[in-house]
Amino acid sequence: MFMLRNVTKYLFGDTSKESIVEIPQGQLYLVRPLSPKGYSELIFKDAAASIRRTGQEYQYQLVVQRAYEEGEEELLAEEDGEDGTADALTTDKDEKTFLLDQGLHFRSEIREGGEAVFAWRDLSGDPGDLYEFVCDRSVHAGEVGTFEMVAIKCQYERKFRRPQEAATEKELRQFNFTDQTIPSASAVASPTKAAIDSPPPKPRAIEDSLARQTKKDMSSNISKKRSSDKEVAPTAAPPSASVPTATEILTQERAELHLFDFASGSFMLQDPSVKATVSETGKWQYWLQITGQGKEWLGQPVIADINPVFNFEYLSFIFNHYTDDGSAYSWLLRFKDQETEERFQEGLMQALWEQLNEVKWTKTTDDDRQYVLDAFQDLTMEDAENLEKEEVEEDEVEPDDSQRTEEYDSDESADDVVTKPDDGDINSQLAVGYKHDRSFVVRGSKIGVFKHTPNNNLEFSTNISKVETPGGKLFNPKKVMLHAEDTDMILQDADNPHSLYRMDLEYGKVVDDWKVHDDIQVKNFAPEKKFAQMTGEQTFLGLSHNALYRVDPRLSGNKMVDSDLKQYTSKNAFSTAATTEKGYIAVASDKGDIRMFDKLGLRAKSALPALGDPITGLDVSADGRWILATCRTYILLIDALQKEGKNEGKLGFEKGFAKDSKPQPRRLTLSPSHVAQFQYETKTPLSFTPARFNAGVDDKETSIITATGPFIVTWNMKKVLAGKKDPYTIKRYEEEVKADDFKYGSDKNVIVALPNEVNMVAKQSFRKPTRESIAATPTGRRIMRRSDVVNSPY
Repeated sequence: MFMLRNVTKYLFGDTSKESIVEIPQGQLYLVRPLSPKGYSELIFKDAAASIRRTGQEYQYQLVVQRAYEEGEEELLAEEDGEDGTADALTTDKDEKTFLLDQGLHFRSEIREGGEAVFAWRDLSGDPGDLYEFVCDRSVHAGEVGTFEMVAIKCQYERKFRRPQEAATEKELRQFNFTDQTIPSASAVASPTKAAIDSPPPKPRAIEDSLARQTKKDMSSNISKKRSSDKEVAPTAAPPSASVPTATEILTQERAELHLFDFASGSFMLQDPSVKATVSETGKWQYWLQITGQGKEWLGQPVIADINPVFNFEYLSFIFNHYTDDGSAYSWLLRFKDQETEERFQEGLMQALWEQLNEVKWTKTTDDDRQYVLDAFQDLTMEDAENLEKEEVEEDEVEPDDSQRTEEYDSDESADDVVTKPDDGDINSQLAVGYKHDRSFVVRGSKIGVFKHTPNNNLEFSTNISKVETPGGKLFNPKKVMLHAEDTDMILQDADNPHSLYRMDLEYGKVVDDWKVHDDIQVKNFAPEKKFAQMTGEQTFLGLSHNALYRVDPRLSGNKMVDSDLKQYTSKNAFSTAATTEKGYIAVASDKGDIRMFDKLGLRAKSALPALGDPITGLDVSADGRWILATCRTYILLIDALQKEGKNEGKLGFEKGFAKDSKPQPRRLTLSPSHVAQFQYETKTPLSFTPARFNAGVDDKETSIITATGPFIVTWNMKKVLAGKKDPYTIKRYEEEVKADDFKYGSDKNVIVALPNEVNMVAKQSFRKPTRESIAATPTGRRIMRRSDVVNSPY
């Protein structure tokens, strides 16, 4: 078998491919020889097995994916509900992944009759339980041999932390478990323990078929890889910054140091033993220093931009490092055991939390500290089971009637289409209609109105050229919200924080000036209920930096409802609010905490601790189950449903969380390696726009949308909750995305406002984040027909 060692060189060499080797057809069984649960279970009737790279060096996955016959997947989705949303928040069973480790005892066997079988331990099952992948008869013995050899080398790299090319035959043999029998997956009766322990039939030699492969083909592949390797130099570590004087050491641990290589798309070992130190260097100032034997690798302040991710499965800590010229690098520390990583995490998170909050970590409760630590753990498990089968991404094709950009030109000459108007303004805000198929884009003191067409395009409808108060003062709206069945729009003037204005959209002019209160300002406002804009509801919510209240425009004089005012004496720095379909209220602050109310005027039912970063956007699912809080560099997804204790089954809006059972927040962000690539391309740090769920009265929340710089990012809720690695897709534009939201009633189409353009784009055009999709510049602008050009500069 070990004659095949050279055969796999070219397979490992092509790092541009996620999958190294694949068996295209077979069946997956779970065999329980000693269990009373039943001898054998067919997991996937039709499946493919592959070995994939992960984002970390020397770590590989064995992946078995269910295969669908043509039309079968769509049929199943229809049975589950339209677009499969009935099961949107549960993990599916279309893919099983396993971290390739020696503990699996992975082996193969070719039985009499030519049937090839792979087997490995079910580490989460009972003793003796096995997974078996029975290859289709069309799979050649040579393919089986190559697959097993690749698996052995992956296990070698994981154990020894070095490339498989350095392996000796003796070292590889320790991963050969062919002396262990593989029971038949379709046995009629359960075998005895003696039968399981007895020597297996001698497997058919698999070297012969591989030996028949021509050396000419192998040499050609290897030489091509070697020549391509010379074209791109690996990413080099930048010089380290000077080390400031430490006043206190918070943590100091030993670890391996890896640097993300942009060319290969993986982390490369830089130093097998470094000292990682987190220290206090001044008042609320902290420093991370990585030191090797006689070398300072890197040093940087501990701030939110380092984007920390802890993965205890791989004993790793991944973070971003920024140099003075704005370049970003992604580093990985790998610790010897979980205890070491936990000590380092405690010290680093103490530094980050104190830097953001300017409060000592020790002054918080144990439960609040655990809430913070949980938020920064990597919940994306690389070998998590029951993950969603990857969607097939098709190449972008833009036919003549596809979704397209609406642009404006002050002169409708077909030969004079301007793409960047000279009015000095840019698009800044977007409001998507719920009741009527309209979207509204704020541009300076103008508002563009767009119609949603049946074929999911945007069509310019009209332009409100002047936004001015009833007294004739022109202003640029700071915030807008559709109201009263989308017939009105509520606007705020930054120069008048005590008032709001009502625009009658039928006439296109501001008709009312609503004074809210003489002393209490309006910092933000939100609908009375999530879908209130679809009704004639007149009241809505307002908040100042320390008060939450109801606004009723029908009142004479000031419009605040005094009986529904909840005001705090402390400076809570409230920033934003959101409501559920029942009218439950979530309020967030610049401090990063979240309060949950069941009604106005009363104390909050629940309070979630601050991570320290200001919350700039907030959304809540219609049923109140999920809270979505946007910070500059990450998004928090919080499950508000209580799962234990006396309030089990209640939302945090209805009953308070017990002190020791606060929800574990899921911290959604881009992987540090993708952040580094984003910044490498744009030279600007992350800054997410307010994230939103897709919305619809009868629709489940299945997707999340946000943007940063020229990238739109959408998360798949099903993949997020299943623990899928990098459960997001992206789309890049030439310019910064100013605002974005889903079309009402669908998660398939996204409305995007760029500085000078407005798009409706199909979500299927989004791509998995890769070096190519991140670096790709958008295709050239399509030449528009005269009928496409409209009279305004959006």
